[in-house]
Amino acid sequence: MTDLTNLTLAEARDGLKAKSFSSTELTEAFLGAIEAANPKINAYVAVTGDQARDMAKASDARLARGEGGALEGLPLGIKDLFATKGVHTQACSHILDGFKPEYESTVTANLWADGAVMLGKLNMDEFAMGSSNETSYYGNVVNPWRKAGSDQALVPGGSSGGSAAAVAASLCLGATATDTGGSIRQPAALTGTVGIKPTYGRCSRWGVVAFASSLDQAGPIAKTVRDCAILLKSMASVDPKDTTSVDLPVPDYEAALGKSVKGLRIGIPAEYRVEGMPAEIEALWQQGIAWLKDAGAEIVNISLPHTKYALPAYYIVAPAEASSNLARYDGVRYGLRVPGNDIIDMYENTRAAGFGAEVQRRILIGTYVLSAGYYDAYYLKAQKVRTLIKRDFDLAFEAGVDAILTPATPDAAFAPGEITDPVAMYLNDIFTVTVNMAGLPGLSVPAGLSASGLPLGLQLIGRPFDEETLFQVAEVIEKAAGRFTASRWW
Repeated sequence: MTDLTNLTLAEARDGLKAKSFSSTELTEAFLGAIEAANPKINAYVAVTGDQARDMAKASDARLARGEGGALEGLPLGIKDLFATKGVHTQACSHILDGFKPEYESTVTANLWADGAVMLGKLNMDEFAMGSSNETSYYGNVVNPWRKAGSDQALVPGGSSGGSAAAVAASLCLGATATDTGGSIRQPAALTGTVGIKPTYGRCSRWGVVAFASSLDQAGPIAKTVRDCAILLKSMASVDPKDTTSVDLPVPDYEAALGKSVKGLRIGIPAEYRVEGMPAEIEALWQQGIAWLKDAGAEIVNISLPHTKYALPAYYIVAPAEASSNLARYDGVRYGLRVPGNDIIDMYENTRAAGFGAEVQRRILIGTYVLSAGYYDAYYLKAQKVRTLIKRDFDLAFEAGVDAILTPATPDAAFAPGEITDPVAMYLNDIFTVTVNMAGLPGLSVPAGLSASGLPLGLQLIGRPFDEETLFQVAEVIEKAAGRFTASRWW
């Protein structure tokens, strides 16, 4: 039998249905792969082996009775931001030490209801704040990819770096992830995987540790466009516990695959040609345009004039919401507590010890922009800019554009410690933050390799709640570019 961990999620699903192997065999193969690789890649912060075996056994029984769900018996990894009942849920922060919730997030509950198997919790930037997975309390994740002829470690992107690395290293069939400013699409691009941030409100945020509530959205990272489509169908739902989740039918995303893109209008925004963009990113973008043109799509040049304000506006809105959301971590009810002379002393000691440097930086920025005298100058202005960014996209879609094609990241993966300036690190999100500010769906699909042999991704941006078109167009790029897999060194 071939190595089961190399299967795509769709292939594993079909294999289970055909009884070529059992969920127990599949799960054991992944647990073995994790045991061998995780000391080097650090993708998992908690492995739930016994639970996975029990879930696989139950799945095999349901499959035998012909009662299998859409994800029956398929082993997945879960980002440490999703509450999993009785299992390590710490947002990879010291301040949540020992926290095991008594409840299940809506997204993971949907996955288990469809028969998926949980392999464990995946590493991430602390509280999802980071673009390289270097801010995790549990140490940085190592990208399964290496430059040609080099054994230097590289970052997998962030904040969902553990999710992307686990998928790229075949340590799960697919993974949950979250995206506040690019945290699904950027790591997907840097690891040769596919990731989609759905429209804001498509997936429930209930039970997901909050970073910036008006920007956060859950989505999948997987090996292929088809795998992402299968996972999103199960993850998405309306939820009375999350009033921002939208009561719209969840389409069968997989059914959108294979449809022709002939006649679709693909927008190319002039403003995404940023100063200093590497030539290979521009070449990749032109290649993507050519593939879509060859497939019958119409390419139209568009303008999104407020794009240049998106990054500064995002780094006001997101920290402001973070400073409010993270106020609840105070050492009183759960997690870390560092004693002090009085309660104020205890708060200060706990937060100083519990939060890492990047989280502290964003709390300080957020508290500053919300403070008296600065609220109007910063936060209110950023919200006005956000409205203008959304209007740019609205006008493009009203003019008949079906999807927008841009680069996913300004460069390929870099080495840990290579970027030390916070502003330089924030620039990694330059192509992705606009999508969160406007609440739109965005998908990253692998499209080529850099000169040094590292994966590069293209981003597709869609109309609100039109993830189907993104899957349809992304599959055309995927078929033209081919799949990209890392050479095994671990």
